[in-house]
Amino acid sequence: MAAAGPDDDVRYVPGVGPKRAASLAEIGIRRVDDLLLRLPFRYDDRRAAERSAADLRHGMEATADIVVESVRVRPTRRPRLRIVELRGHDASGPVRATWFNQIHLQRLLTPGRRVQLFGRVHRPGPWQSPEFRNPRYELLPAKGAESEDAAGVHSGRIVPIYERVGLLSPRQFRQILHRLLESDAAVGPGSLPASVAARLGLPERAEAIRSVHFPPEGSPLGEWRRRRSPGHQRLIYEEFFLFALGLLLRRREERTGRSGAHTFTVDDRLRDLVRRVLPFRLTPGQRKALATMAREFRSEFVMRRLLQGDVGSGKTIVAVIAGLIVTHHGAQVAIMVPTEVLAEQHYAGIRRLLRPHGIRVVLVTSGLPAAERRAALRLTGSGGAQFVVGTHALIQEGAKFHDLGLAVIDEQHRFGVAQRRALLERGGGADLLVMTATPIPRTLTLALHGDLDVSELRDLPPGRQPIRTLLREWRELPEVYERVRAEARRGRQAFIVCPLIEESEHMPGAGVEIRYQELSRGPFRDLRVGLVHGRIHARERERVMGDFTAGNLDVLIATTVIEVGVDVPNATVMVVEHAERFGLAQLHQLRGRVGRGEDPSTAVFVTGDRPGETARQRLAVLEQTTDGFRIAEEDLRIRGPGDFRGTRQWGLPMFRVADLMEDSDFLQRAREEARAFLASGESRTRDGRRILALVRERWGERFGLTEAG
Repeated sequence: MAAAGPDDDVRYVPGVGPKRAASLAEIGIRRVDDLLLRLPFRYDDRRAAERSAADLRHGMEATADIVVESVRVRPTRRPRLRIVELRGHDASGPVRATWFNQIHLQRLLTPGRRVQLFGRVHRPGPWQSPEFRNPRYELLPAKGAESEDAAGVHSGRIVPIYERVGLLSPRQFRQILHRLLESDAAVGPGSLPASVAARLGLPERAEAIRSVHFPPEGSPLGEWRRRRSPGHQRLIYEEFFLFALGLLLRRREERTGRSGAHTFTVDDRLRDLVRRVLPFRLTPGQRKALATMAREFRSEFVMRRLLQGDVGSGKTIVAVIAGLIVTHHGAQVAIMVPTEVLAEQHYAGIRRLLRPHGIRVVLVTSGLPAAERRAALRLTGSGGAQFVVGTHALIQEGAKFHDLGLAVIDEQHRFGVAQRRALLERGGGADLLVMTATPIPRTLTLALHGDLDVSELRDLPPGRQPIRTLLREWRELPEVYERVRAEARRGRQAFIVCPLIEESEHMPGAGVEIRYQELSRGPFRDLRVGLVHGRIHARERERVMGDFTAGNLDVLIATTVIEVGVDVPNATVMVVEHAERFGLAQLHQLRGRVGRGEDPSTAVFVTGDRPGETARQRLAVLEQTTDGFRIAEEDLRIRGPGDFRGTRQWGLPMFRVADLMEDSDFLQRAREEARAFLASGESRTRDGRRILALVRERWGERFGLTEAG
């Protein structure tokens, strides 16, 4: 049988078969190349010679194969410390091993089981049995079932350690890979051009793959453990290059030429209108963003821009002024937001600004009465409405535009790429502006929005009040509630935010429904208290939010449904309970719900009963700064990209080799190389065309995103 190639089904790999292949497919391993990119999560130094029990000496690093006789768990005087004790033997004598708190070993290391131990030996005197303390271990097959370690796959070398993969144990997976890599045919050419690899001083792909799985003799262990061996660097660059190339192709596809009717310019009449509409003087950041967009409106290509700014930085007014440039030329503006509350607030604010100047603004949401919605859609389709504000209803059946010139998507992380495209398709060559009030660290911006140009608003408009941030413990809640009551007596309002809807045995007191009952009948019994969360019917939720906005409620008890799009200038206190359960960026967003009026405001983050030291350090960042960009970077550093607001919520690409935090410099260089590759003649060579075809065929599947190009 011919050697397996990178695109072959894994079931044809020796040692896999249909049953194991089905379990591998469930975790995304379908082709041979998928199998090869499942890299070790650590490397063990097993170069110490294998020893018999009789030859084990105190202090030596050694490996020993033994048969388990018994395993028991022994308690200690410390309530949280238990010792796992193993007794076993080989042909030459007894061996012992001990671990701390690894209780699961009692289930794995059953009597009669063969196990390989490696680590430092404790044997003060020859009369004592040799003991391994906290050794590494690996389960071995029954005697006679394996003879292949003559090649030194599992010992006598730096050994790759894998997570369990489908039905394959780490040892089985290692053996299958070793057989597979006996032939270069399994590896294939990959997606990094030879010229780029040579320029960066990187090895060929076959050498890289083989070395990351089975480090050559004499390899410096530290480089492999830090993922900085030449092979690791090659695979990181290759993955980032493939990803960046796909983003650039998607960008090239979307940056189509605009029709003549959609070239928007600025004249004196428009400048005069903007001056009359503006309620305040723009910040330098707002002026710079608008100047950039005005240039793009005049260019031959449609605009694709991300506007990110801190809470209260004035993104909406930038979008409105950009929209005025578009409507000045007779085209329409659509502003799509994730919730009806936010849509209604945008509609009310924009209508208040533009109606006196003869510009018609309509609202399109699923919650509108049928007759109102039909009327709004008629105005949208006929061109009678210049600004259209709405939710997903803007991309549902029946929603049509007469001439869409600018599509604005607010709180863009709540929408997918497909929804973004669906709105753009309503307008042919429409320009696109996506906005977010959660600043995104530069590394994630490159990964998430490499197909967009980026503008940032880092300065706040005049009139925004500073927000005092306090950290409090659970026992200090009575004092916190008295602060809320004091503000209510002054005619002000407050938010109380809980992490859960229902009570949890792991987080008692964190359920918003129970907290509402306790607080409305207890500390706030003489106040007007409302409740909102995601399971309350949309219309009831909108009614409660409307009452709070209108000042008919003193306290709103909620989950994070109020995280974005809630603008209540009279609210001066934000209390977040179990604050350690939230990300820093999310807490910063919640903090931004207050400080919107003339009065000083306070955010109080209350920790649960026993917050860890790490939680205290994280929350201390919020005491030190109100800079959302700095907070976002710190949140990413502490939590990692997988947990930063939730990987799939953000739509983060799923990298197999690269790490967005640790390898950010690689991403920037790979992006530059991908751009140069597309601009050069190399992309038109035979190998260049192969790489482009690979991107178009596999990009979306490979990174869990929408296709590119």
